[in-house]
Amino acid sequence: MVLRTADIARGTGYSVQQVRNLERDGILPPVPRTPSGYRVYGVAHLWSVRAYRALAAGTGPVEAKRILREARERGPSRLFELLNGAHARLDRERRDVEFAREAARAIADEPVGDTRPADDMSISELARVLGIRASALRHWDAEGLVVPHRAGQSARRYTPGDVRAARLVHQLRLAGYGIESLRKLIPRLRDVGRSDEITRALAERDTGIDTRCAALFEAAAALHMLLRTQ
Repeated sequence: MVLRTADIARGTGYSVQQVRNLERDGILPPVPRTPSGYRVYGVAHLWSVRAYRALAAGTGPVEAKRILREARERGPSRLFELLNGAHARLDRERRDVEFAREAARAIADEPVGDTRPADDMSISELARVLGIRASALRHWDAEGLVVPHRAGQSARRYTPGDVRAARLVHQLRLAGYGIESLRKLIPRLRDVGRSDEITRALAERDTGIDTRCAALFEAAAALHMLLRTQ
């Protein structure tokens, strides 16, 4: 079957320029040309573009390009290895989200109660308890996520409430939450004092993982057809 660039674009939902970009980036198999310079695509190119689009949705465009390049250079075994790795990463993300859900639920619902200065922690003490670098706590302070108390120019001191917030941020970071998302979520958690908000937020993460899993299944189907054409 002989296809034009426009045919590939229509069959994949990409623009003509996007198809040419994939060819330029070495994502597609070599594209022969007629003596007059016109590109001549085949079914393998169609399935390659479909596979890339689905892989990009499931793994991101950089990883999608790597998978297709290495699969073409090293064969099906390498392709299967990379796909297995992509599914394994999503599985780890899903388990991390579930762990964060359970941990954050317990943390968010803990009563802080009356506190005393002796209950406060220094930045080095809190970093050691969380198993992170003190620089991470300084970054969270600068971003307004966990802002410790200070007396004048004295060192940071974290109250039990600050410690609880730091534990929440730590668990959510492990679950893949970015700083911008946490800026929106953490103040709401402080306001409601319950785990409802975090449960809903983590459910959104679950939905995102489901969407990427579905994209990987779509990619696998396209890759199966691509292998059959080779």
